Amino acid sequence: MIGRDELAEVFGTLLQSDRVADYGPNGLQVEGRAEVRHLVSGVTASLALIEAAVEAGADAIVVHHGLFWRGQDGRVTGWMKRRLAALLARDINLYAYHLPLDAHPELGNNAQLGRVLGWSADGRFGDKDLGWIGTPGDDAPRAAEALAADIGQRLQRTPVLVPGDGRPVRRVAWCTGGAQGWFEPAIAAGADLFLTGEISEPQAHLARETGVAFVACGHHATERYGAQALAAHVAALHGLRHTHIDIDNPA
Repeated sequence: MIGRDELAEVFGTLLQSDRVADYGPNGLQVEGRAEVRHLVSGVTASLALIEAAVEAGADAIVVHHGLFWRGQDGRVTGWMKRRLAALLARDINLYAYHLPLDAHPELGNNAQLGRVLGWSADGRFGDKDLGWIGTPGDDAPRAAEALAADIGQRLQRTPVLVPGDGRPVRRVAWCTGGAQGWFEPAIAAGADLFLTGEISEPQAHLARETGVAFVACGHHATERYGAQALAAHVAALHGLRHTHIDIDNPA
């Protein structure tokens, strides 16, 4: 068992969340019961996750995508009312960590995605050094198509691939979620292939014109691992029960 506020302090200290300027509040977003015994982790604080956590008997939920974001409509109506009502009716705490969870060198989304893919990082790039760059394992350089097939198998999601100029992939760069705008910094950092969650219209042209392959694997699919690793780590340290709940999302 751990206290609600103590758990927030543990998360915040581990992730150094007060040092990162973000798009929304990191930490305890919805206050629930004072004591936490059962912690549920997930990607997004959707109604489906909240209802599943209620069914599992959770005292707290920790997610990557919380309820509150800079510039959003502050009225508690519609979907926001339903999510908040579900949390408040069962007195469940909601913790959310966005960029601090991306950035953590061991438990973060980028670190955990690299682990799942078998990639090794030896450098960082981009704003706040959130982008990771390294090598795709110990194998000999592979074509982008072969690497994309391996990525799809490991993530259980068929990626979108723009293969570039067909060069052997020796250097890979990645940043989870909606980091398609980091393609140019990845190219400048020396990547032969850049992986993220989403693709927008300009990236296909940049891949064709620069020769660097671009792989989009899904925002949700690339960010399934950080909150789970964080919660499992903290639960083990403090004797909590932990359940990870993955609510599938095609995006």
